[in-house]
Amino acid sequence: MELAKKLANPISSLISFPLQLNYDENIGPEEEGDIWRLNVQPVIPFSISEDWNVISRTILPVIWQNDIAPGLDDESGLGDTLQSLFFSPKEPTSGGLIWGVGPVFLLPTATEDILGGEKWGTGPTGVVLTQRGPWTFGFLANHIWSFAGDDDRDDVNATFMQPFVSYITKSKTTFGLNTESAYDWEHEEWSVPINATVNQLMKIGKLPIQVGGGIRYWADSPENGPEDWGARVQVTFLFPK
Repeated sequence: MELAKKLANPISSLISFPLQLNYDENIGPEEEGDIWRLNVQPVIPFSISEDWNVISRTILPVIWQNDIAPGLDDESGLGDTLQSLFFSPKEPTSGGLIWGVGPVFLLPTATEDILGGEKWGTGPTGVVLTQRGPWTFGFLANHIWSFAGDDDRDDVNATFMQPFVSYITKSKTTFGLNTESAYDWEHEEWSVPINATVNQLMKIGKLPIQVGGGIRYWADSPENGPEDWGARVQVTFLFPK
């Protein structure tokens, strides 16, 4: 149960390596496009003092997309990397709150123009959560402004918000619900996918892993963005101390 609770905490002192595969469809002006996105998301905590950790969270997407716009066939490659650093106290507050704040960086690592924004960006990020018995309630957010890159590409000015809740059973099954909402201030558009997931903690030999997946419903999306339903499959490799 304790290991499953650490997984429900995005800034726990646990080295983990999630591989998260997402599928969305009905993309583009003719709603004929689809996209597979494999997010490689290593999480590495560092102890910087007796009382503080820094938690590095990286998201590197590997993308396969088809027919998302007229004249575009299949494209695949790396997308832009999101790198977050959370400075977090090692112990919760007296009220049981766990929190962390720090910078977030957008790195233009896309291997094809269509797969990224060709912009460098940065801004603040933060997370706060509480764990009560089998329940975890929390909120993660960041805001990114672009400051360099291709002048012909749109600037980045975007807010990301992720409220989340999860429940862990005695059999170490985690039921989760979250949104990964983003608001694009440049184009005044929302992206609001609602995710419902089920994950199971188990061992392969001596290596603990968590496997699972779920469904996603797009409550709102940008023009030519995904619509209706999507899916997610995830495997997380754990390296407890």
